Amino acid sequence: MAIEVRIPTILRNFTSGERAVDGTGATVGELIANLENAHNGIGERLLENDEVRRFINIYVNDEDIRFTGGLATEISDGDTIVILPAVAGGAV
Repeated sequence: MAIEVRIPTILRNFTSGERAVDGTGATVGELIANLENAHNGIGERLLENDEVRRFINIYVNDEDIRFTGGLATEISDGDTIVILPAVAGGAV
């Protein structure tokens, strides 16, 4: 079994267009480091100063990691990780 990482459209150029990739790691931080090794450049789009970028939301099995331990949130085989960039804008 693997950890499924769902990639948003805006970051799919780092994963050769793949909507989801397999990930590994015991924590979200390790998973991101392993994603960076496999998909060069994606890590700097997710992290800034060793923290999740302000406008990036990461969920482990529908739970926002900001409330479950951040990058230290534990993950295991069978988990689903969803990366969502925050969206803003529109007419006033």
